[in-house]
Amino acid sequence: MKRTLLITIITMLAISAKAQLTPFELAKDKNYTATYTQVVNYYQALSKQHPQMKLFNYGVTDIGKPLTLVVLSKDKVFDPALIKKQNKRVILINNGIHPGEPEGIDATMMLTRDLLKGNKLPKDVVLCFIAVYNIDGMLNRGLSRISQNGPESYGFRGNSRNLDLNRDFIKADSRNALAFMKILNTWNPEVFLDNHTSNGADYTYVMTLIETQKDKQNPILSEYTSKTLSPELYKRMKKTYEMTPYVESIKGTPDSGIVSFLDLPRFATGYGAQHSIISYITETHMLKPYDKRVYATYDFMTHLFDIVQRDHQLIGELKHKADEAVKKQTKFDMSWELDTEHVDTITFKGYAALRKPSEISGLPRLYYDRSKPWVKTIKYYDNYKVSLQVEKPKAYIIPQAWGKIIDLYKLNNVAMRQLAHDTTVDVQMYYIGDFKNPARPYEGHYLHSGVKVNPVEQKVKFYAGDYVVYTDQALNRYIVETLEPQGVDSFFAWNFFDSILGQKEGYSDYVFEDIAADWLKKNPDVRKKLDEEKAKNPTLANSGRAQLIWVYQNSPFYEKTYQRYPVARVHADIKFDFAK
Repeated sequence: MKRTLLITIITMLAISAKAQLTPFELAKDKNYTATYTQVVNYYQALSKQHPQMKLFNYGVTDIGKPLTLVVLSKDKVFDPALIKKQNKRVILINNGIHPGEPEGIDATMMLTRDLLKGNKLPKDVVLCFIAVYNIDGMLNRGLSRISQNGPESYGFRGNSRNLDLNRDFIKADSRNALAFMKILNTWNPEVFLDNHTSNGADYTYVMTLIETQKDKQNPILSEYTSKTLSPELYKRMKKTYEMTPYVESIKGTPDSGIVSFLDLPRFATGYGAQHSIISYITETHMLKPYDKRVYATYDFMTHLFDIVQRDHQLIGELKHKADEAVKKQTKFDMSWELDTEHVDTITFKGYAALRKPSEISGLPRLYYDRSKPWVKTIKYYDNYKVSLQVEKPKAYIIPQAWGKIIDLYKLNNVAMRQLAHDTTVDVQMYYIGDFKNPARPYEGHYLHSGVKVNPVEQKVKFYAGDYVVYTDQALNRYIVETLEPQGVDSFFAWNFFDSILGQKEGYSDYVFEDIAADWLKKNPDVRKKLDEEKAKNPTLANSGRAQLIWVYQNSPFYEKTYQRYPVARVHADIKFDFAK
């Protein structure tokens, strides 16, 4: 009887131990990534055994399922406000934004278990893992990344609306992004990590890294990341999976030099930079065996957690200083361009990039010869210069009609006040001048670029309920970069305001001819100006239609709101009457 009971207990313990293994670990060849159902079931089972772990569901994604956040807290405190009061740091990790790049999903499942079972949770750091971000794409399982070496089956890059969610952070077209914003602005992490797999050239490294581009990161944070945190991560990773900066070649192959990734606000790290969050993206190499890619991601996260625990006090102080500096900052960068005159160098380990006849076309094709590895000093284009800068106003006024912007600002915890009653204000308004559009849409938008604006001082009436946003906030960078039309990822650039580009009123030529003639007689200064323009412009002088249009555009009959950007810039100290 005792022997039978003992065997039963041993068997149950063995089954329990096996249940703690992830689907990746249970696969004999370690070339398997968990399905969405397996991920959810695994975390649910784990959370029932460990009070230091709690699951939170946020929003509803485009596929109709909530975004699940796994939170690990050593002292079992799961209140974000209390965590901040306890002077603890928060790290947010995002997995599966591209489900065909699933290393983070599997590595995080293992790491969560190991931290809990080994009692290794950091004392002063709370860990928040998004189990799967692009649930939509994960459910669309197949073999779409044909150039990648495993796993045997995986999810699709686009979500159910065919959006690349790593281009959606600033515009938030997807409900996934809205849920993400809720998570980020609820837990307010000091450090953010997004796990990926690379495309591109072949080289020896299993792991590459993108960090917030140093020339567009807050200088206070950049000083710490560039001199302390990032070098320490490279040093520690060298012991297991040596790491190099993300490989984006300047002329096709790494030996020509590589370029530092410019993380615009549409991307994870660029959006993090707007919130003064230290942000990284891991990019494991697509051609390395899947198990090595998973273990390299596991190691990176382990080192990141350990260093943040070590420097938790300093990181908290730097975040506070950065926020205070942004509140007082007056000028903001809107766009950047690569500085090719100031080039750094790094030691790089690659493979010979050669040419041979293609078996398909017979023409020369690129291939990398792994039997010919090399170690060289290559150029690293790691410097960017600002190509456009604007000075912030004291405040912006956003008409309530532009509801998506108001909703996004609320999600991002931007402080706003509503006007108590209709108010006419002296403000600066932009009229949109020139801009360019691509021939085909990018992520569902005809993204505006090269935007030119003409500022005009005007009296403009705003209405009760319209929003005033003061630029004395830690989120100034997010505010200015989204509301200034010339910003490379501004809301105007992403077509939020395209309806202002259409003229709504006009005239009948034969009727307006008489009205215009009478108006010019009563306004001889305008007639004089028309004559001067005709003298300078033969095309205008020879076209009755063009002259009628000119008169219309210079008359009080012309609609003032045509191509007028609706967000006002307030420069004066105005005492508004706000709703209580």
